[in-house]
Amino acid sequence: MPQTETPGTEVAPPRLRWWTELPLIVLVYGCYSAGRLLARGDVSGAVDHGLAILRVEKTLYLNAEHPLNRLFTREPWIGIPADFWYASLHYLVTPVVLVWLFRSRAAHYRAARTWLMTSTFIGLIGFTLLPTCPPRLLSAGHGFVDTMAQYSSYGWWGGEASAPRGMGGMTNQYAAMPSLHVGWALWCGVMLWRFGGNCLTKVLGVAYPLLTAIVVMGTANHYFLDAVAGVAVMGVGLLLAPRVTRAADALRARLFPRSAPVPAVTGSPIVSAGCQTSAGERIPRQRASRLDAGGEPDTAPTDAGDGAPAPAR
Repeated sequence: MPQTETPGTEVAPPRLRWWTELPLIVLVYGCYSAGRLLARGDVSGAVDHGLAILRVEKTLYLNAEHPLNRLFTREPWIGIPADFWYASLHYLVTPVVLVWLFRSRAAHYRAARTWLMTSTFIGLIGFTLLPTCPPRLLSAGHGFVDTMAQYSSYGWWGGEASAPRGMGGMTNQYAAMPSLHVGWALWCGVMLWRFGGNCLTKVLGVAYPLLTAIVVMGTANHYFLDAVAGVAVMGVGLLLAPRVTRAADALRARLFPRSAPVPAVTGSPIVSAGCQTSAGERIPRQRASRLDAGGEPDTAPTDAGDGAPAPAR
């Protein structure tokens, strides 16, 4: 038989503050960055994984990367904005949506944040267990062009992914599977669709993840199946997020125990020790004070209680 809490004794969820949330988010992103560095693996294994993905896509008649990459390479007016999109938006849009939820949709913030962080950690596991060479780093015979390198003179990045010039060694260039660019964009899209409140935000909620998926393939940073894996990671994170929340609450209760809440007393006739009021009396000892003043005791049925005999006339 399920147990129910006594009314008035429910434990309120923790109140979130920006000065506790910000370090938490920074910590998770730090783990994400460190995980990318630790998951470099050997180059030959990463290349083998990338070629295996291409073979699976060929078997499934999937080939979205080549035509998109040729378009981005041939048309700078598409390729250059796409490179800026890939290099910057996931660093900007995701934090902005988090802050917006924290300030304007506080009731939904904790669940949304937990979903995002859980999925990110799952992605880190993927980077560690399956280092994958992105299409742009395969040999030229596979037909991919690195648009980030081609248009590097237009941006802050060099020839090594989206890292600023001279900092390419600080990134893991073999963290293609899954695509968290797509996963984070999907999370942002869901938040905008559910909580935006107008047609524009719903349109942005659909367009942002779709365009991000096109960009990661057109710039040759990810395979189509990387994008699919990014969506799958977000789905698993969504399923696990409630369990993560319960585990966090249990850990918090153990580390920071609180005294049991005192149930609220409502509707009790006891207003002080040993002092009761009857119907119609608002002040304790009202009856005793009237008797001391020489007043007649009130024998009305309302004082005598229900079922008391009426006074003789």
